[in-house]
Amino acid sequence: MDLATLIGMIGAFGVVLAAIFIGGDITQFIDVPSMLIVIGGGLAATLVRFPLAGLMGAFATGGGVAFKHKKVEPRDVIEKVSELADVVRKSGPLGLEGVTVDDPILAKGVQYIADGYEPSFIKDSMERERDLFIERLKEGKRVFKALGDAAPAFGMIGTLVGLVQMLANMDDPAAIGPSMAVALLTTLYGALVSNVICIPICDKLDAKLDTEDLNQTLIIDGIMQIRENKSPALIREMLIAYLPESQRAAFQEAA
Repeated sequence: MDLATLIGMIGAFGVVLAAIFIGGDITQFIDVPSMLIVIGGGLAATLVRFPLAGLMGAFATGGGVAFKHKKVEPRDVIEKVSELADVVRKSGPLGLEGVTVDDPILAKGVQYIADGYEPSFIKDSMERERDLFIERLKEGKRVFKALGDAAPAFGMIGTLVGLVQMLANMDDPAAIGPSMAVALLTTLYGALVSNVICIPICDKLDAKLDTEDLNQTLIIDGIMQIRENKSPALIREMLIAYLPESQRAAFQEAA
């Protein structure tokens, strides 16, 4: 669970709700027509941009990565790859069958080595897996960005709808209030959906794209070095290049 995403969203909505409770009645800020315009209209406009199957998959992938994905440090990956290389050096590829690996990509590479697949097959298969995963993240990012763009736009559309209804019923004072509520609350809902949910998730996916690309490329290189039976020390030295310059000296000392 990515606590930063959850804490940020709860905190943002909590601040808004606290301000509403301090200033008045929360029921004044609940309006079903406004929700329909912003949420329904935003989803419909996003659906126009993407195919239905791709849209559902992008929501699942994007939401899963934003809320559930566990960050993996490159240093931990290097240490694990070095341990696996040491197992292969001592017990051969079959020794990997008794090793527990948490990362699914690394586990797949370990299984390939234990099964004795050719290096070219291992590299092609793992690179294809990485590229497809990165593409799914990019699609999720595009979907949340599209929804983040659509929500404020439909908030403005709802504002215009409410103003038209208000002006059309100026002779009926009882209709002015509900129409004005639609006009103002759609703008509020659109801003909240865009700035608290969609745009932050889009930015988080953008950051995780780079991290996942780096980690999975590191894993692929490590697996290929293990398959070629390189020494653990040599593999560690080669993979340290993936670390930022500021972390390399500390990592080498710890190793």
